[in-house]
Amino acid sequence: MKLLVMGGTRFVGRHIVEAALARGHEVTMFNRGKKNPELFPEVERITGDRKESLEPLAGRTWDAVIDPAGYLPADVRASAEALKDSVGMYAFVSTISVYTGEGGPPNEDAPLHPADFESTEITNDTYGGLKVACEQVVQEVMAGRNLIVRPGIIVGPFDYMNRFLYWAKRIAQGGEMAAPGDPERPVQVLDVRDLAAFVLDRVEAGAGGTFNLVGPAETLTMQGMLDEMRAVTGGDASVTWIPDEFLGRDDEWKKMPLWAPADDNDLFLTSNARALAAGLKLRPVADTIRDHLAADEADPPETTPPGGFDPEREAELLAAWHAEAEAPASAASE
Repeated sequence: MKLLVMGGTRFVGRHIVEAALARGHEVTMFNRGKKNPELFPEVERITGDRKESLEPLAGRTWDAVIDPAGYLPADVRASAEALKDSVGMYAFVSTISVYTGEGGPPNEDAPLHPADFESTEITNDTYGGLKVACEQVVQEVMAGRNLIVRPGIIVGPFDYMNRFLYWAKRIAQGGEMAAPGDPERPVQVLDVRDLAAFVLDRVEAGAGGTFNLVGPAETLTMQGMLDEMRAVTGGDASVTWIPDEFLGRDDEWKKMPLWAPADDNDLFLTSNARALAAGLKLRPVADTIRDHLAADEADPPETTPPGGFDPEREAELLAAWHAEAEAPASAASE
């Protein structure tokens, strides 16, 4: 197939391009040429910025466009309108953050945030509504010819967020380690390569639809995730679990990776039943940990990536927690 990928050199797009090439597809990338420009020298690259002009794509045709980099509805509308007569399908990577969390663990028909067509800044408060608006644009412009995937937390090689790999490295480092909330709290993470495979499977079949993409295959808890990381790394860190209420007292402590307030935990129980029925395949979490570590060691980031937890903050948190937990009951009540 002839595929157009918006972006294609950072994380999700990078894996989609790599998987598409491995399947023998002809790939064109459209991006600004600023992230990892040395990647995929064999691939046609059209340099441009959809915020400014999509004219470089005029007069071309592709079987499908895959858009893992659309965050603002105006940008997605520009892309969809420019390509509606040039592509057979528009595959858009959205997020489970479109769900309000009302009514329990979400499936694809759960309540969504109101579509936000006005905001121009992507924040924690606007992200979900902006993605809802992006989805609506794709569904409107490419009616009957669209694929919407809603992944949860995406992890794996070249993940630049460090929310997942932080824990593997911290376990390996040893010593006393702070961990968030209830050890039995559910965690859902999706290997980026499983996302790429599902999107390409659907595109190859010419099959659209809307799907939640979350993993792993078996129910995973925070404790279970750390146990898997301990087994892979051989790390001997001792875990001190910090209650949600205590973490919530300080904005810096709340930045602990993969922590969310207890009332948001239903999002970590998002249903993937529809995607599994449509062929989603999920690899063991141990494979993701192992491959993620290997990729990071082979190509370490030039700077400390976001999404980790500062060692000084961890030490401060542990000291504060021990001081409160070990205080006499009479002192704690004063």
